[in-house]
Parts: sequence; structure tokens; C-alpha cells
Amino acid sequence: MSTLQATPLKVATFNVSMEALNYQSQQSSEPSTLLNKALQVALDSDHQQIKNIAEIIQRNNPDILLLNEFDNPENSENNHHHSLKTFIKGYLNKSQNGQKAIDFPFFYQGPVNTGVNSGYDLDGNGKQGVLPGDGFGYGHFSGHFGMVLLSKYPINIADIRTFQYFKWRDMPNALQPFDPKTSTPWFSDDAWQNMRLSSKSHWDIPVQVNGHVVHILASHPTPPVFDGPEDRNGKRNHDEIRFWADYLSPEKSAYIYDDKGDKGGLTLPAPFVILGDLNASNVDGNAISSGISSLLNHDKIQDALHQSEGGKRHSKNNQNAK
Repeated sequence: MSTLQATPLKVATFNVSMEALNYQSQQSSEPSTLLNKALQVALDSDHQQIKNIAEIIQRNNPDILLLNEFDNPENSENNHHHSLKTFIKGYLNKSQNGQKAIDFPFFYQGPVNTGVNSGYDLDGNGKQGVLPGDGFGYGHFSGHFGMVLLSKYPINIADIRTFQYFKWRDMPNALQPFDPKTSTPWFSDDAWQNMRLSSKSHWDIPVQVNGHVVHILASHPTPPVFDGPEDRNGKRNHDEIRFWADYLSPEKSAYIYDDKGDKGGLTLPAPFVILGDLNASNVDGNAISSGISSLLNHDKIQDALHQSEGGKRHSKNNQNAK
């Protein structure tokens, strides 16, 4: 048995909704500052939502944790991570409701597409370059609804692969949205040529666990709703999820390129975990189920069994559907 196999490793994802719209009571002309202000104010007051989030993390005590919808207002590779550091030091490093404090000495908070203005009319309202609907990902400012990976183990920062700029059109057989009334493409030619696949980003983050590398494949695809009969969000959700299925398939991954221009998918048999709020189910909801099914049925993937009551019911429905 290898050292990695002998090491219990708890990996988790948590949609925390720590985003600016939840903190509008903190008066500011810049929505990108609202999360950090709320975190700072709550250190001297009683912001129960943030304390509850920290308590849940402490109770579950994961080794590696992806937080979804955690604003990254600086939204660049070289930012100071003010909000994130405040959350770690002010909340996770302090006991919440009797729970043992927890620390994550390593993290990655890369840029995302949410709130990055495309300059195009992506939502079809006749206005170009108006946020949030015309962002490469839905957001009121650059970095809104971002992601962050926290880890107790070292992260190989130099070897991280990101796919923020990968073009949707470059995926073979991409599900390009069409207006059903006119049978014409939903996006203009220029918009489609420049449209990014990831609504946030896709990250391949190598984590060093006792001398072994575990690849965390993290993403947060767009919800397959909030659109129209063109199903642009449903199709994008499908292809964002399908990206990982292709990434794990040597015979399909040659088309993939990362933000540094390197091509191809994951070199197998490297150990990996697919992590994130994928906004899809193969038994219910509005997602195009073939996308998530391509992952759940992939020969390189072992789907973790649900332990929660809701998860057990979902698994039962899944078995019945089969």
C-alpha cells in the first residue's frame, strides 16, 4: 500500500454564498469591497452567517476544501487576498461555538470569468457590455462569485493549470446556443469567437500529500437556468462538465489548451478529485443530464457515495432511474 493510499484524506466542497449581494447593508459605492468590510465588521460584532459557515467547516474538518461563491474582487494572479485572509485568521483560526479552530496554511484563489465584461450582448437584451448579464460569467463586478481552494497540504503553485480563457468554440461538437424562433446562433459571430467556456474557471491544482501529488480538478459551472428557450446556460453547463470528462480521456483531450498554451489533459494514472458545485444532476433538475452522466459513468471515476439523508434519497432516485 502506498503512502498516499494509507493516508486518510478528506476533500470537500462548500457553496458559502460569501458574495457582495449578501452584504449590501454595508454601505459602499464599490460592491467589490462589501465582503471584506462585512468580515472586518463581524470580527467586533455578531455576524452569525459567517460564524456558522466557519463552524460548519470546523465540524467537518476537511484537509482540502473548495469554497464556491467567495468573492475575489482583485481577480488577478497577483492580489493580496484581503477577504480570504480575514476569513481564515478571524473565523477559521478561532473556535466557533465550541468547535476546534482549524487552519489552512495553503490556498489558491485565482482569477475567474464572473463579472469580466465581454463587451458583447450575451444575455440578448439588446444592450452590449452591461453587467451582470454580459460578463463572460454572470457577475456584478470582476471576481464576483469566485472560488478558492484551501489546503492543509502544500500546493504546487507553479504547476497549476488554469483554463479561464479556453474558448467554448474550440471544444469539438460544442453545444452552441441557437435562437429557436429564428434558427440563428444566439451569440453574434464576434461574441461566439471570443466566448469563454468557463463561467468561473477550470483549475487543475496539484497538492502534495506525503510525497504524492493529488490533482484537484475544480470548477463551478453556470446553473442551467436563468435563460430562455435557447438554453444557453443549460448548454454551457453541459459543456463545462463535459470538459472534465474529456480532460480525463487521452483519446479526447488533445484539443484542450490551458492559459499558458500547454495542450492536452491529465497525465494518467495520476490521482485526482473532481471538486465543485457542478449545478447538475442526472436524475432531476434542469441540467442536460448527459453532461454529468459523462462524469459519473467515466471509467476513471469512482463516484463517492452520499452519506447525508438528502444524498441517500438522491442516490435512491438515481438507482430507480437506472
